[in-house]
Amino acid sequence: MADQDDATRVWELIDRIGFCMLTTRNGDNLRARPMSAYSAQLENAVYFLTDLASHKDDEVARWPNVCLAFADTKAQKYLSVSGMAEVQNDREKIRELWATPAKAWWDNPDDPSIRILKVTPSSAEYWDSPGIIISYIKMAAAAVTNSKPHMGDNAEVTL
Repeated sequence: MADQDDATRVWELIDRIGFCMLTTRNGDNLRARPMSAYSAQLENAVYFLTDLASHKDDEVARWPNVCLAFADTKAQKYLSVSGMAEVQNDREKIRELWATPAKAWWDNPDDPSIRILKVTPSSAEYWDSPGIIISYIKMAAAAVTNSKPHMGDNAEVTL
């Protein structure tokens, strides 16, 4: 049951935070860029809208292992998701995912340069603390009592 609860928490954090740094491989180097994530828990997928001319499409075609790093620093909630990515030209899915962030890059969902980047997560790890103020209070109390603070929940999850 705990594994199911941890997996549910992963999907909740993806939905709550919404934006992530997508890390791809570019030869011997890693490259990260901010992306707007659309979660589909029932499909075990995280979708992104991307442009046909972007470098990430070429990188994913050669090295499909990616990492998604989500962070809500004010709430002290962090999530790292590892998985396999693929580029798709699913016009119906593009229209389904079309939202305000996409309007910054394209005029409409029928733009022929839009592609779907689908990430199928295989594992994740999250750090979920009670917030920055409570975290500081716990650290201060631990320093006074010479103990280690419990900073919230942390779990590694297979998806």
